[in-house]
Amino acid sequence: MAVYRMCQRLCAVVCVAGLSRRMGAFKPLLPLGDTTVIEAAVASALAGGASSAVCVTGYRGDEVAARLRASFGDRVAVAENPRYATSDMLASVKTGLRALPPCDGFFLLPGDMPLVSPATFRSVAAAWTRAGGRGVAFPTLDGYRKHPPLVDAALVGRILAYGGEGGLRGFWRVSGAPVREVPVDDVGVWVDLDTQQDYLSCIETLGKQWEDEEVETWTRSAAQW
Repeated sequence: MAVYRMCQRLCAVVCVAGLSRRMGAFKPLLPLGDTTVIEAAVASALAGGASSAVCVTGYRGDEVAARLRASFGDRVAVAENPRYATSDMLASVKTGLRALPPCDGFFLLPGDMPLVSPATFRSVAAAWTRAGGRGVAFPTLDGYRKHPPLVDAALVGRILAYGGEGGLRGFWRVSGAPVREVPVDDVGVWVDLDTQQDYLSCIETLGKQWEDEEVETWTRSAAQW
């Protein structure tokens, strides 16, 4: 009989340090119903089994931190990537990993993915735990690996030391760590908000009814950023 390493604690690293150039507005604080993009992303991770989260900020980080503190209290820590304007996603991931509390594994989620279902986090965690809680487990949809992967915390030191090409994808290629795929039925893993159209499509997916005047007002305001 296989012996599984039962997870004592899962955390999440949510990266939201970028400049939102392609969006033309500050993505993390864009409204989604009665919440915001970053709050929705963090809430999904917490509802999906993460006991806490580290949110990596950069541009307008104080505003994001204030919003997260108001919504989640001490369940969310904030770590600033001071080189947010010039560094890549791996740099933000490393910033978050340095601030992780003790845990067995951590989810990685870009802060502009607000529609991932909590059930996806739970499915990935269940499969990862059944496999012994080693390496990394990715949700997949239509055969494509998506976010949020769940990563063994034992790999933190090796990720921090990695300086090769290709970011985390490059790390997985050379690490030798077990990589598992977990099929999910969740269109939210496809949704990341890069452009105004992505955002408006996200609103439509949520079922929020927008009046034409509201859309025009938002688009006009966004152009001023």
